Amino acid sequence: MTEDHPTLLAVAHGTRDPAGAATVRALLDRTRALRPWIDVAEAYAEIAEPSLEDAVTRITSPIVTVPLMLARGYHALVDIPNRVGNALTTRPLGPDPMIAAAQAGRLAEALNGERLGPHDTVILGAAGSSDPNGVADVRTAARLLSGRLRREVPYGFVAAEGPQLSEVVAAHSHNRVIVASYLLAPGLFHTRMLSSGADMVSDPLGAHDAIARLILRRFDEARLRDGLRVA
Repeated sequence: MTEDHPTLLAVAHGTRDPAGAATVRALLDRTRALRPWIDVAEAYAEIAEPSLEDAVTRITSPIVTVPLMLARGYHALVDIPNRVGNALTTRPLGPDPMIAAAQAGRLAEALNGERLGPHDTVILGAAGSSDPNGVADVRTAARLLSGRLRREVPYGFVAAEGPQLSEVVAAHSHNRVIVASYLLAPGLFHTRMLSSGADMVSDPLGAHDAIARLILRRFDEARLRDGLRVA
């Protein structure tokens, strides 16, 4: 692209699990396939490469930074905006009905053709956040999934204070318990969900078309607000 056209810089949290980075790259490949005339660059807030600073130095066009976070928190609200300088930073991906749609799709895959029964309990499993806004976003995500599935959906965390996923699972152990992963990619947090005692845990959202479309929606919201154009 020329300097007149913005680059979409997608920033994931980062993980030591190679499958996590591979999943992010597959998701960004889907994003590029939906709109191949846009430059889409990859970066990580911590642990993985390329770092956010390295990615920014390689880009000569205006930047629209899209945090690949599912809720508000330190990385999305403070860390990433401060590290990209004058570049635009969008709001995080979630919560959003498009994520609930992707979660429902991953649940259907986990069920492998079965339908949810009246005595099945679906729990939204999230990493969690120390930011009250992030906790509120997870509650909203659970409500969105509840509306999508037409059943109550409690939530639990694997990496923050608040309702612990293993305890929420145990409280519903009289039913079959299925955890709907509110995670973008595999890694430590998903491994913890698999150890929560649930009967079934869905895969992370990953390279789902709904998530790729949501990345582009956040990009469009920011560039249109700032008057940036894309050919």
